[in-house]
Amino acid sequence: MKLRATTWQTVGPFFSIGMKHRYLADIAGTDSAGERIAVAGRVLDGDEAPISDAVLEIWQANTYGKYAHSEDAQDKPLDPAFLGHGRIPTQRDGAFAFTTIKPGSVDLPDGRPQAPHLVVGLMMRGLLRRLTTRIYFPGDPLNESDEILQRVEPARRKTLLLAPHVARTGRFLWDVHMQGESETVFFDF
Repeated sequence: MKLRATTWQTVGPFFSIGMKHRYLADIAGTDSAGERIAVAGRVLDGDEAPISDAVLEIWQANTYGKYAHSEDAQDKPLDPAFLGHGRIPTQRDGAFAFTTIKPGSVDLPDGRPQAPHLVVGLMMRGLLRRLTTRIYFPGDPLNESDEILQRVEPARRKTLLLAPHVARTGRFLWDVHMQGESETVFFDF
């Protein structure tokens, strides 16, 4: 007898059945206001082997710092061309890529600004629930006061920062390490 996990026991690898038609790698939309950027990277396991069946779900604010969501009550402009979310699968080599705009600062409920960031949900075979993390922009002055980023040990913050692509402006690299010495910081929101 051979035992296998059923769909209720794990969040994958059943993505292509219900989500393939919802993959979207341009998170902002081509006519959105703001500085266009591209992010590429890989999802790697604890042995640095690629994970080929993961899905990243990205959520972000527009260039003015407002989410394209009815619950965002901030008095900031909406951008009708801005989508604000996307879903990207990894390839055979664990690679993923997406384009977007650099988000503006979103205010906390008490009015303090957060550093510009992208929220990333990660789903893959073997996980019982999705993991959540953030991506921050290197050198942004608000990183020093961002409440979430400051709760992360200084030595581990680099796992949440984009690395500028050496050859091209507006292009960044960011790898997700599931385990090991370079393990990405995940949050329990």
